[in-house]
Order: sequence, then C-alpha cells, then structure tokens
Amino acid sequence: MQLGDMPWTAIQSLSKDTPVVIPVAAVEQHGHHLPVFTDSILLGEVVRRASLQTAGKVLYAPLQWLGNSHHHIDFAGTISAGPRLYLDLLVELMETFIGYGFRRIVFLNGHGGNITPGKQAVFEVRQRMRNRDDLLLLFATYWEFAKPQETRSDFVQGQMGHACEWETSMILRINSKLVGDYQNAPEVPFGFGFEPAYRGWITKDRTERGHIGTPAVASADKGEHLLNEFSGGVVKFLNQVAAWNGGAWE
Repeated sequence: MQLGDMPWTAIQSLSKDTPVVIPVAAVEQHGHHLPVFTDSILLGEVVRRASLQTAGKVLYAPLQWLGNSHHHIDFAGTISAGPRLYLDLLVELMETFIGYGFRRIVFLNGHGGNITPGKQAVFEVRQRMRNRDDLLLLFATYWEFAKPQETRSDFVQGQMGHACEWETSMILRINSKLVGDYQNAPEVPFGFGFEPAYRGWITKDRTERGHIGTPAVASADKGEHLLNEFSGGVVKFLNQVAAWNGGAWE
C-alpha cells in the first residue's frame, strides 16, 4: 500500500498494527560516473520490489530523499541536512505516525550517512515513550539484509561501498544511461584508518574522485542479483515485523 496514493480516510481505517515503512535515502555525489540521486534510485527500486511481495500488509510512505550527507558537501550537487537536524526530522516523522495510532514503524535506509542519526532517533523516541510496551520502532539499512557475495562467486567486494561495484551494478541494471565511464575508475580501498577506533572523516579525506570500492568490475547482471537479494531480505524482515505479537522482544 502506497500512502501517497491513498485518501486520508483509507489510511485512518487501516489496522494500527500495519507496519509503516518510511524509506530514507539521499541526494549526494557518487563519483564521476553515477548520478547524485543514486541512493534514492536504488532504495526506490528495492522498495518497489518489496512492495509487490507485501501488497496489502505494509504501508509505504513516500521516499524521503533528504539525508545526512554533510561528509560529501565538498562535492557539487550534494544536498544535505546536518546530523542533528536530520535526527529531528526522523523523530518528527515517527511521532507523526505514532500520533495516527500506528505502532510498528520502520525506517528503511539507503544511505550510510543516515545510520548513526537514524539509530539515535529511534532510541530517543523509545526513551520518551518508555511507558508504551506496544511500540516497535526500527531503523534498518537494506543492504544489511543479504550477503550477495556469498551467493555469487564473482564479486570483488564483500561489502557495500560508495559508487562502487555494487551500486554501479545496480544502476546499470536499472538505467544504464545514467552511468558514465566506470570501467576506468580506479579502485579506492575500504577502511577508515586507526581501526578499531572510529575516525572522524569527510569524503575527500578518503577519495579524490568521490567513490569508494571497485566500480570497474560492475555489471548489470550483478546488479540484478544484488537487487533480488536485497529486496528478498527486506521482504523477509517486513514479514517478521508484521508477525510481531505486539509485546515480545522479537
């Protein structure tokens, strides 16, 4: 069910145990070869595929394209809300749906920079509503629901990067006309430095062109595999949310 296609009366009449999915992504630079809307395009496709398999069971809000992308702001075209502002935006979205009576709210994320403020947002709202034992507030990132490198042997990367083998492959599958010269993009290795400590960073600390990973080995065929694996994992997760008994830890 797509919230944007429904009148308010139909939304009001839904069971308040219906899972509400709020897709959150970004508009930000993706190297020399991918469009700035990459994260939103990819999450939109994952949501589209998942919605076909959860028809009538899950309410999908419109995709929120504004993300926390300040670490990319040195590259033209990035549009960003700062982490504290972004956290407040997610809190307001949650509290809006809670105000309508919904009890199962899922942020489905498609951008790495949203993860830290997103987790903090659901944590803070749960603390403020600590007397409610019927709320399920979740922040989830779509690529964490599958390990596609374990079900196909020709992936070079073992994790999601940025404008990388995985993202480039998925955009090639969705619309190859949006992809520039990825074959000549050099590999940019993963790692933050000083691990296991977490280092504060901005994107230009790590990459001159703006990508991280190995886009040169991307293919549309790999992209189809990735999209199927990720959307399938999301469907399994949403079915778990829908089956929650309303009070158990899991």
